[in-house]
Amino acid sequence: MQNNTIIEINGLKKIYAGGVEALANIDLKIPKGELTTLLGPSGCGKTTLLKIIAGLLDKTDGEVRIKGQPIKGPGPERAFVFQDFALMPWATVIRNVAFGLELRGVPKKQRYRIARRYIDEVGLTGFDNAYPHELSGGMRQRVGLARALAVDAEILLMDEPFASVDEQTRRKFQEDLLNLLKIEKKTVVFVTHSIEEAVYVSDQVVLLSPRPSKVMRVVDTRLEGVENVEDIRRDRKYLDVVEELWQILKQYLV
Repeated sequence: MQNNTIIEINGLKKIYAGGVEALANIDLKIPKGELTTLLGPSGCGKTTLLKIIAGLLDKTDGEVRIKGQPIKGPGPERAFVFQDFALMPWATVIRNVAFGLELRGVPKKQRYRIARRYIDEVGLTGFDNAYPHELSGGMRQRVGLARALAVDAEILLMDEPFASVDEQTRRKFQEDLLNLLKIEKKTVVFVTHSIEEAVYVSDQVVLLSPRPSKVMRVVDTRLEGVENVEDIRRDRKYLDVVEELWQILKQYLV
């Protein structure tokens, strides 16, 4: 395993009941401290792969190793950010954010102090005691992100986290995520259907084939000399990679 590889996947297969083959012989290395996006045609198994990495779904064959150790289910080094927020509707923002710490037995005063830090970090200062039904969809997704950050996992697994919000909010989330990761230095595995989003947020894009899915290509999307996230969409490499991926993926549209 390469020194900078934190997740290594070898010969991974997933066949669902009824014989539907979702993943066929996935081989992939995911580098530490970078954002890797899984991109591919609709139904190709992106979320299936992400949930196997999370330990939320059993594989049929092959292996997934984290820091050289095979996974045997969910672990404290991984946190999952769901598309549908997955918040407890009866609990306040701070209780939702602190929930993972509560499960780990962290004392209330300490876990609330940690939760407040991440509530502030995701831009929800002053909403500690609000309930999910009092928040917009974008704000609820920020609560989900804060909860994942609060447990201080090394790896964030994000399943189309911005799919349920409007375009303006989505763009703001993308910028906020990149700025946040400059501070947090996490390894992120990100699933999206959007080519533009994949290229914008990623250090590398893993392009998956139609089901049964294999890795078709791994594309380095890092931009040289671009310091501000606002400048990414104007960069020539960004535009070229978006077009390159579109030309590949449109072949699989029916």
